[in-house]
Amino acid sequence: MNGLYKAVIRGVGSYLPETRLTNVEIEQMVETSDDWIQTRTGIVERRIARPEEATSDFAYLAARAALDDAQLEPADIDLLIVATETPDYILPPVACQVQARLGCRNIGAFDLHATCAGFLSALQVAEQYVKAGVHRHVLVVGADTLSRFTDYTDRATCILFADGAGAFVVSRSDDPAARGIVASALHSDGTYFHNLYIPGGGSRTPYGEGVKAKIVMDGRKIFKLAVNVMATTVQELLNQTGCHLDEIDWLIPHQANQRIIDAIAESLNFPAEKVISTIQNIGNNSSATIPIAVDTAIRDGRIQRGDLLMLVAFGGGLVWGGAMVEY
Repeated sequence: MNGLYKAVIRGVGSYLPETRLTNVEIEQMVETSDDWIQTRTGIVERRIARPEEATSDFAYLAARAALDDAQLEPADIDLLIVATETPDYILPPVACQVQARLGCRNIGAFDLHATCAGFLSALQVAEQYVKAGVHRHVLVVGADTLSRFTDYTDRATCILFADGAGAFVVSRSDDPAARGIVASALHSDGTYFHNLYIPGGGSRTPYGEGVKAKIVMDGRKIFKLAVNVMATTVQELLNQTGCHLDEIDWLIPHQANQRIIDAIAESLNFPAEKVISTIQNIGNNSSATIPIAVDTAIRDGRIQRGDLLMLVAFGGGLVWGGAMVEY
């Protein structure tokens, strides 16, 4: 253990918007079919924000659910981190909106910008603060509204992306029996930057006529990279901890595409029945996918206290990482 304390997952929560966008509806937008989408991605429907909803709404509701699960009040939280690529506004941070809406003290609150690996990046930040004894309770939220940045004329991307939020409360523990966050790892390789990005809307190409502020992706390149880096990260964390793969109770990868999820399990020779997948009815909601998947599997009884989880993610940048966590 690095530091004086252990960092444990005290509470988990999530929120999904009620609106569903089905494959049949997408058939009316682009040249595709329900069968083609399911074969290529495993997705049947995805959750989409209503016009009046935004990222901070989802982040707040997921945070509230995690606090309730942890049996804590907003006043107990010492730091709030929101991982998002789709803030309500260019500034200020979504985390400040969530802090105010929850009614937290004047704690530190900031957004973390690391695409689909954002939640695991924020989790590692929280881990370090808690293990070092700086904070007792850190609220970590992954929230995105990708539908606002999806090109619904591009069938390669519009079939994938969705909206939602998930949250963990990471707390200090000196219980010798608790393992909590056992290990974590983060990596990046910016040479693959243009394989997944939004070309417009930033300081290089501000919003204006002719600017495309929509997701652009080289799906084939990303597929190969995703499988390789996530499988490698799993092995890195096993080597780092001295654990064996058969000690892992659940593998929970970023929910980008069912074929990617299946390929990771196959490359690791990991049992398919021990892989958590929620993508069929939720879609890819970026930094929110892992906490939503964890919360879903807790609520349906698959994940139990004491289970050892392997969380891995990748995203545009290219960024990737993982965490081994005892729930």
